[in-house]
Amino acid sequence: MRQPIAIGVDLGGTKIEAVVLREAEKDAPAVDLRRRVPTPRERGYEGILEAVAALVHDVAAEANVDVKTIPLGVGMPGGVTGAGLVKNSNTICLNGRPFRADLERFLDRSIVFDNDANCFALAEARLGAASAHVGGVVFGVILGTGVGGALVLRGQVWPGEHGIAGEWGHHAVFPDRGPVCYCGHRGCLELFASGPAVEADYTRRAGRPLSASEIAARRAEDPHAAAAIEGFLEAFARGLANVIDIVDPSAIVLGGGLSNLNVLYDEGRDRVAALVFNDELRTPILKNELGDSAGVIGAALLAI
Repeated sequence: MRQPIAIGVDLGGTKIEAVVLREAEKDAPAVDLRRRVPTPRERGYEGILEAVAALVHDVAAEANVDVKTIPLGVGMPGGVTGAGLVKNSNTICLNGRPFRADLERFLDRSIVFDNDANCFALAEARLGAASAHVGGVVFGVILGTGVGGALVLRGQVWPGEHGIAGEWGHHAVFPDRGPVCYCGHRGCLELFASGPAVEADYTRRAGRPLSASEIAARRAEDPHAAAAIEGFLEAFARGLANVIDIVDPSAIVLGGGLSNLNVLYDEGRDRVAALVFNDELRTPILKNELGDSAGVIGAALLAI
């Protein structure tokens, strides 16, 4: 039997997921086992630490590996300050706390830690939709509750000097429009291209709420839906064209709930192509292959 090579943990707002990767053919690791438990937000910071540690011990025991020595990576929304404190996590009780250091203390070992967008991009670049382009630059995109991104260079996450490489959601696409973003600036892409932004735009126009997928489905017969999707596509195209002009990636992979909108891969791509500073757009814009498993697989890949 091929040996386990890493454990990955994805800490989300509603669930904590862990996987064990095992050696497989063609040098590409495969998922050996996967376990999920609810995130015990009601138990606060200490309760979440205990739940993550317990899950790591459980999957290590089931895979018959030493929890102290097997490579271990952890991913979660948000980032880490220079002092090692969590910031911008949607699990509020983690913000301002030294989660990585405390988890290492709970497990009595070191871990590799990164945000969920970096884990997504790494998994899709090495094992998913962009694996054919892993030798170049892969830009991973999250279009969901927020707008995030990450850069993978030759199969490794490129964090940047400040740990914000790929954070395209907070560059201004419409600096003279919309409210001030929580980051303190106006016109951020996230204010126009996230799921909540599309839904809020539709509600403002129509006077009633719909989900983003329902809005997209009603585009042909509902003028309010058409206007909301038009705004979304305009922001998406401007933002991604800017990324391509600056980074010129080998491939782009879309993830998050809005990545399921088929319009992004035909009309959306055409709009990006019209804005790119080149006669043609050769960069493929790809739908993710690993789905909601990308984050936890990427967390394991961080460690190997």
